[in-house]
Amino acid sequence: MIRTLIVDDSAFMRMAIRSMLASSLDIKIVGDASNGKEAVEKAKSLHPDIIIMDVNMPVMDGLTAVKTIMGTDPVPIIMFSTLTTEGSKEALEALHLGAIDFVTKSESHHDVNKVESELIDKIRNIHRSNPNILRLLNMRRFKGEIVRGNWKCSGDFGVLIGSSTGGPSSLEQVISRLPGDLPAAVFVVQHMPEGNFCRQMAERLNFLSEIEVQEAKNNEKVKTGVVYIAPGGYHMQVRRALDVIRIKLVKGQPIHAVMPAIDVTAETMLNVYGKNIVASILTGMGVDGAHGFKMIKDEGGSTIACSEDTCVIFGMPKAAIENGAIDIVKPIFEIPEEIVSRLEVKCNGK
Repeated sequence: MIRTLIVDDSAFMRMAIRSMLASSLDIKIVGDASNGKEAVEKAKSLHPDIIIMDVNMPVMDGLTAVKTIMGTDPVPIIMFSTLTTEGSKEALEALHLGAIDFVTKSESHHDVNKVESELIDKIRNIHRSNPNILRLLNMRRFKGEIVRGNWKCSGDFGVLIGSSTGGPSSLEQVISRLPGDLPAAVFVVQHMPEGNFCRQMAERLNFLSEIEVQEAKNNEKVKTGVVYIAPGGYHMQVRRALDVIRIKLVKGQPIHAVMPAIDVTAETMLNVYGKNIVASILTGMGVDGAHGFKMIKDEGGSTIACSEDTCVIFGMPKAAIENGAIDIVKPIFEIPEEIVSRLEVKCNGK
């Protein structure tokens, strides 16, 4: 039974969330709260497995409540608010403070079933996830040193990083440790809906990192030593024409129910970089990446998966491992070293 606490200042919305979860026999509502202060108190007294948290509330807002709960009585928190739509700054800040994921409130009656399904799926997957999940989320506070390499490169090289639920904190641990002189372009596919979230995440990572980080733009020329993050709601392809590598953003159909999809970027990278790819899959639900990583490995590229004991959600890495798509499994805090080491080997022709 998944003991769930609902936090929202709207009595109507609290009832709506209860209604959404009523048909799920494995989810039990143990209480609700109308503001962040009540949420902090009830988190202590009720010991829920999951908290569904609004952002904009009186007395104490959701972001302050997340920070307080994660600092005193940590529990997985899913943000659920209109303020998190289009990847707003509140969503990114909530994830930085320790929330594990977010779901946007529906602004249309037609989307209610979709929101209900998404909320229930995330509650179940997060509850089944790594029991050390809260420790892992708190690991984001500790930043290791930048990993240096010795480069003697000839040719074009690409790095692919794929992630979903739990990804923003994992990406922060990996990208912030990559060197500014990395002799490869880095392509990041983080599952996100269309909006501003990925741009804001790129701005934050750029501030934290030596390597340049930006949200990818359609038709822009790819440069080495730059991290390109796929914008939410678009597949990111990599293409070569007239010996120039460019990014193509495509508003296509979801793959594995997500857009951007890791598999799309992986397959198009192969046409450009061939075996000169180092790819890492970090965390998330589902199977996206398993097919593309298998293609990369079969072509002679290097593939890395995050280990289960340091992975927020082990779904995607597990699927890739079971598909025979992974060369090596590493803890999240060793993945930057592994990316640099394998890229160094490829560059130097060892």
